[in-house]
Amino acid sequence: MLDQKDENKRKECYDGKMLQYKREKENFGAVKKVIEKEKYSGQKQAKDVADYSTLDMNSQLIMNLRDLGHVIRFLFEGKSSQKRVLIILSEVGKITQRDLTKRLGVQPASASEVIGKLENAGMIERTPNLMDFRTMDICLTDEGRKEAEKAVRERTMRHQEMFSCLSAEEKKTMLKLAQKLNEDWVERYREGK
Repeated sequence: MLDQKDENKRKECYDGKMLQYKREKENFGAVKKVIEKEKYSGQKQAKDVADYSTLDMNSQLIMNLRDLGHVIRFLFEGKSSQKRVLIILSEVGKITQRDLTKRLGVQPASASEVIGKLENAGMIERTPNLMDFRTMDICLTDEGRKEAEKAVRERTMRHQEMFSCLSAEEKKTMLKLAQKLNEDWVERYREGK
């Protein structure tokens, strides 16, 4: 099973509202209620600053994207969470610790900590790389594969639930718009520009 300390650290990162959200969310069906609360809460907070309906469209878009970001950040594993590592390993099979660290986008010490915990829990095993004995290959154990399959199923259900209020056409439109924004913002706000 995944390390309880990591779960506790993760919980501490969220304010009281997000902790209450987690307690209330016992199954994926409860997510709808929580998102509604978040939406209402975001609109209520906006009303404290200014009446939401009087804000310009750009401000309303930003507020909604911010609120969606909070929900997404809460629902998903962090950059280097144990579940994310298990999912990556289930996708790639075997990977070097260096490549896994790059893929996670974290510092080597952070990756080593998570890898060590997974190894101690019997989820992964490290073996010397056949091409470079200074490098370690990481792969799932049988128990790790079971946990990874469970994490993938949970993620798939979460993805389906999150977008269940949209039709296929609305999803295509939203994806197109999100990709357009992403491409523009990457260029517009890149470092050094």
